[in-house]
Amino acid sequence: MPKGVPNKRYTPEFKKLVIETMQEEKLSYSETCRRFEVNSRDQIKSWERIYLEEGPEGLSVERRGRSSTGRSKKLPKEVEEDLLAEVQRLRAENDYLKNLQALVLEDERRQHKKRW
Repeated sequence: MPKGVPNKRYTPEFKKLVIETMQEEKLSYSETCRRFEVNSRDQIKSWERIYLEEGPEGLSVERRGRSSTGRSKKLPKEVEEDLLAEVQRLRAENDYLKNLQALVLEDERRQHKKRW
């Protein structure tokens, strides 16, 4: 397939017709390709496998692209609010600890100068 040319899409009804005709008339994959002008025998094999495993309804499921990682798209509102509150608290705690550390270092420097 040349670069930039989109793949041909087939409707679920067309796929069902192809598979059922192939089974009824006992056509080979090659004969079925020629008769229905489908480019690939592997495509018909794939449709047949889906048809046999999942039934005609399986042919209407979109299977292109990467599958989902399983993560939910949206958190419940309460959980999201709790997480935001915790992030805010942790940021405030970090700021406090940084300020405390700066004060301790400054105090140590002053005491060090007094000794000399």
